[in-house]
Order: sequence, then structure tokens, then C-alpha cells
Amino acid sequence: MEFRKAKNKFIQTWGALGSQWGINKTMAQIHALLMVSPEPISMEEIMGELQISRGNASMNIRALMDWGIVFKEYRQGERREYYVAEKDLDELAVKIARERSKREIKPALKVLKEVSSHEPDYSAAEKHFVEQTGKLYDFVLKADNMLDKVTEIKDNWLGRLVLKLMK
Repeated sequence: MEFRKAKNKFIQTWGALGSQWGINKTMAQIHALLMVSPEPISMEEIMGELQISRGNASMNIRALMDWGIVFKEYRQGERREYYVAEKDLDELAVKIARERSKREIKPALKVLKEVSSHEPDYSAAEKHFVEQTGKLYDFVLKADNMLDKVTEIKDNWLGRLVLKLMK
């Protein structure tokens, strides 16, 4: 497969996968383009490569920067801003996991805690509801705590050493 086709196929596939980790297709495509680019890319280059509007590019780049997986880079003597993606895949995974926890798991935990703390009346349906949502809350809380522990390993020198040894 020629380079141009392979690059386009990767960008399109990464874009399709984006919805599975909580972002829209264009945001994932921009991320893919920046990930495989050896040099920082300007917004104009991103717009041209992906055939998207300035507003769409700007909004999605800003969102990627909020996630902490894309960074602005300046070049001396240039007015344009350039963008680069996080290239360390371990760091990328940690940042995505933290962001998804913050945006998805923590709000779900809040709701589960609220509904499972409801005092049931005497009906079997209410007792069952409180019991099941309580179990679900406990399960999601354990999963979130595990995710926190795994992402904390990157911040810990001993954890990084263990990860290196495991590779």
C-alpha cells in the first residue's frame, strides 16, 4: 500500500474508533493526523489534509488540548500556531483514562450513589432497586479506583520501573 493511502486509511480508522473512547470522529482524525506527523502541523495544514472548516478544526484542537493529548508549539518568527500530539503511547493511555474517568465514570458514580441511597419503602421492587444500584455503585467505584491506581503508576518511579520490566 502506498504511503498516502496507508496514512489516510489510518486517519479514517482512528476517526471511527474515536467514538468508542468518548470523542467525535473529527477530533479523533485530527489526533491521528498529529500522531503520525513527524513535525508539528499548522491549523491550515490540518484543515487542508482533513477537508474541514476552520471552526471545526479550532473547536476540536481546543478539545484535544483540554484532554492534554495535543499541544501548541510556536516557531520563532512565525505567526502561525503549530500543533503536536502526545507521542508516548503509555502517557496517551493514562491521559485518556483520566479524562474518561472525569467525564464519564465520576458523574455515573454520583448518580449511582444518589439513587442507591434512596430509602426503600416496603415494596419488593424498591428494595431490589436499592440493592442492585448499590451493588452497581460498589462495582463501578472499585473499577474507578483500580483505574486511578493504574494511572498513578506512571507518576511513581517504582511503578514506571515495574512497567518497564514487564515490557
